Amino acid sequence: MTTHVNKVHHHVTTISRVAEDLGEDEDWLRDVANEMEIEDGVIWVYGVGEDGVQAFTDFGIENLIELVRMYKESPQLLKRWPPE
Repeated sequence: MTTHVNKVHHHVTTISRVAEDLGEDEDWLRDVANEMEIEDGVIWVYGVGEDGVQAFTDFGIENLIELVRMYKESPQLLKRWPPE
């Protein structure tokens, strides 16, 4: 009898950790990441009695870094709702 065992190992990194690692403001990074979809490597993680926390795969972090670069080059592209 042959049993297939999924040996793929995945991890995600929370937005707080990514913000710290990139030296970016977490709230600003949330605004940047808002347009990302699951296909871009972003997910929401929920625990018992907790609000969800945004997290990223390694691919998601790469995509987020590219968005950060784009918005730093053209800050007018990122509009906060509601405006502050």
